[in-house]
Amino acid sequence: MNDIFNIFSMLVRSYFGNVIILINIILSFIIIFRERKSTASTWSWLFVVNVVPIVGFILYILIGRGISDYRIFELQNQNRPGFEREIAQAKKAYSEDRFLTKITDNYVIGQLLHMLFVSEESIVSMNTEIDLFTDGREKFDALIADIEKAQHHIHVEYYIFRMDKLGKELTQALIKACRRGVEVRILIDAWGSNRTKLKAFKELIALGGKVVYFFPLILPLINPRTNYRLHRKIVVIDGKIGYTGGFNVGDEYVSITKKFGYWRDNHLRVTGDIVYSLQNRFIMDWNSQHEHEITNSLPYFPEKMPSSGNVTAQFVTSGPDSRREQIKMAYLKMINGAEDEIIIQTPYYIPDDAIHEALKLALLSGVKVKLLIPNKPDHPFVYWATYYYSASLVKYGADVYTYENGFVHAKTIIIDGTFASVGSANFDYRSFNLDFEGNMVIYDKEFAEQLRDNFHEDLTLSKQLTLERYGERSTFIRFKEGIARLIGPML
Repeated sequence: MNDIFNIFSMLVRSYFGNVIILINIILSFIIIFRERKSTASTWSWLFVVNVVPIVGFILYILIGRGISDYRIFELQNQNRPGFEREIAQAKKAYSEDRFLTKITDNYVIGQLLHMLFVSEESIVSMNTEIDLFTDGREKFDALIADIEKAQHHIHVEYYIFRMDKLGKELTQALIKACRRGVEVRILIDAWGSNRTKLKAFKELIALGGKVVYFFPLILPLINPRTNYRLHRKIVVIDGKIGYTGGFNVGDEYVSITKKFGYWRDNHLRVTGDIVYSLQNRFIMDWNSQHEHEITNSLPYFPEKMPSSGNVTAQFVTSGPDSRREQIKMAYLKMINGAEDEIIIQTPYYIPDDAIHEALKLALLSGVKVKLLIPNKPDHPFVYWATYYYSASLVKYGADVYTYENGFVHAKTIIIDGTFASVGSANFDYRSFNLDFEGNMVIYDKEFAEQLRDNFHEDLTLSKQLTLERYGERSTFIRFKEGIARLIGPML
């Protein structure tokens, strides 16, 4: 009897083993041939699926699948009457003789302006006024002050919106606006804001405010599109004032916490024609969820945009709904156009080969590269991959620093102290391929110098990562680096 049972058990194990092998083979073919992922991402998923078969299969179903071509087509072809009017005017101006040379005599800037406008319809705004915030409390104080003056509408879009002290403070300001008859729309990422339930906005919704989750979860923490996150931070007030950058809504962004210490970020308040681009992006993101859809966007695009600024800027977005990696291409163009200095602040440096090789080439060409990263992880594997890739730049002569005063979350690149980018996109696979991102590219020497001065102030609170310091890491850290590097394209 025992022999029969053992034979039966062996057959069952063999059967299920063969089923698992078959599933892995099928899944491997899907990853390679159907999804059309990057080579690095493909190898990372093949590694996970085959090392941990069942777990890898579940992870792939939950976070590895791509967005269908239909979904991409659907997001890209929305009706945009308000923005189309501005695009038509911008194209008319762009067609004028020597339009770019009237803006700049820097050929790199001219090519970048051309690439982002002609290829991506990023309107060139030449009347932008910009206020830079590096402190979360100051940013949200300014935002709430603008909300209190709103007359027609407030559009809010964040990756993380926590209903903690700051979240309640911001929500109360929005509730007061609703009571004044102002339209309020809030779009938050379902994964990043998974602890914030709709009932937390009960009073706002009762007053007519609208709250929508981007890619809502089917069950807590479960959604086949979880890997595609709305990482943009956008607020538009009356179509005339815009906010964008790195700060989310949560207490850690405005106060010193035990886990992170001081939160160091970059965020922008803008006025001028550039707000049209922020508004267009919000409306497209909002309508993509098909709940409380905006069918007529004209009222949200004022015909005359008041501004006392003279800064030239473009707002560029990218994501899995894009056929091109616009922000990555902008980063590459900026890096390749540098003549003297490249300054980068990022919490995550897990680049693809193109970005990493471009920085190495710049170093070998005599361009100074300075990189500031955190000294502590908010996501362990992400941090150790960042540490590994940053150290590899040190070997080529880069000056890499770890911020010791808390957590640096700014996503900034400054080229030759002349032009810069500030936004939500990190220097990693996720920001280039998986997340919906938005960056402001600013063509202004004075503003670039302001960013540069802030960077050098940060260096007084940082430690340089030398090869000697890097070589002192423990065997366990080396192991974590190795794993993080292998799964880097999935992070």
